[in-house]
Amino acid sequence: MIRRTLLAAAATMALATGANAQDFAITNATVATGDGSAPIENATVVVRGGQVVSAGAGVSAPSDIQVYDGTGSWVTPGLFMPLTNLGLWDVGAVSNSNDIGAGDARFDASLDASTAVNYASQHIAVSRGGGVTRATITLSPSDSIFAGQGAAIDLGADPDAVMKAKAFQLVVLGERGARIAGGSRTAAFAEFANALREAKEITNGARVPEDSMLNRTDAEALVPVLNGEQQLYVLAERASDISAVIGLKEKYPDLKLVMVGASEGWIVAEQIAASGIPVITNPLTDLPESFEKLGSTQSNVGRMVDAGVKVAIGGLSGGITAPRNAPQFAGNLVALNKVPRASGLSWGEAFASITSIPAEIAGFGGRLGVLAPGAAGDVVIWDGDPLEVSTAPVRVFIDGIEQPLTNHQTRLRERYRDLDESDLPKAYDW
Repeated sequence: MIRRTLLAAAATMALATGANAQDFAITNATVATGDGSAPIENATVVVRGGQVVSAGAGVSAPSDIQVYDGTGSWVTPGLFMPLTNLGLWDVGAVSNSNDIGAGDARFDASLDASTAVNYASQHIAVSRGGGVTRATITLSPSDSIFAGQGAAIDLGADPDAVMKAKAFQLVVLGERGARIAGGSRTAAFAEFANALREAKEITNGARVPEDSMLNRTDAEALVPVLNGEQQLYVLAERASDISAVIGLKEKYPDLKLVMVGASEGWIVAEQIAASGIPVITNPLTDLPESFEKLGSTQSNVGRMVDAGVKVAIGGLSGGITAPRNAPQFAGNLVALNKVPRASGLSWGEAFASITSIPAEIAGFGGRLGVLAPGAAGDVVIWDGDPLEVSTAPVRVFIDGIEQPLTNHQTRLRERYRDLDESDLPKAYDW
């Protein structure tokens, strides 16, 4: 019923475009603010001028704006997915449509993901239809342990996708970094240490020597990392590698580190918590698929959170781990509490791991991933509990602007919903 009511309302209101954000309120809904707290029943959310004005129980809907009855629905902030490759590829096997890697490039640390974003990518459209409104994107390392500079984007159906270019630098260590650097972790750490040293010489006014391993462009790209002006995301899975990364803070105190991967993070959870370094991890990594992941467990996230580590679910790039599936994985962490001796998350903690926490890690704390006064009007209306696998978004707003939920998948669904074989095969038009 609620789905039909909301879709009917959508049909009577034109899609807002450009800077014309909609003023609206949603009443009588179950509201999850995204800050880690439990959902609030019979609550109201008010959005004006592209920003949240209020959200919670006892909030009155103004009489001068559009009001939607959210009875039976859930209202949440938009999902924030960290470390994706959204907008950087269309068909992975077709090199002309794939800008994720640059194995033949003369540059690495200076590569800028924001220059390749395609706002019209179907991967963005599919993720938006799943309630994802913001993301950070990254390139993939090829011939260097440095993947380049990632960016923060919104998933709106307009050309202005990039929110922040050169938001962070990604470096890979562990087994993958070892393969790239020469076959050993020793080579990866040596290459990493040398790159930081050469960048540090640049900050001190020295010229890059002719025998430098970095070209000047790449060395200069690492200067903001050393100065603490740009975050450094470090991929490390094994507990010993994680400890080594934490040790970087002693030599380079200005580094703003973010741990990525951390499959064995639970083993050194107290050390991570003491360092204050946040973690972005894939909760599906729960099998000993490699030597650096022998300690992988579904309880990894729960144990790190229990130790005081700030953990976001991320690294969901495609296929079975597409960003739109993040609510399912967050829901798994809630269900894990029912498994004897396992460590899961509360509903509020799990939902925060795909909303407010990744937004905070990316530097948008209080502005994205939450329904709070002054936050962006990123609002998703769901037809049920968003952490239940059968639930789907009914409406999605970004900055108060309602977004289309159609994409290539939904068009194919509608095309072949009719099983009348008299007009098959149907044309493959858009």
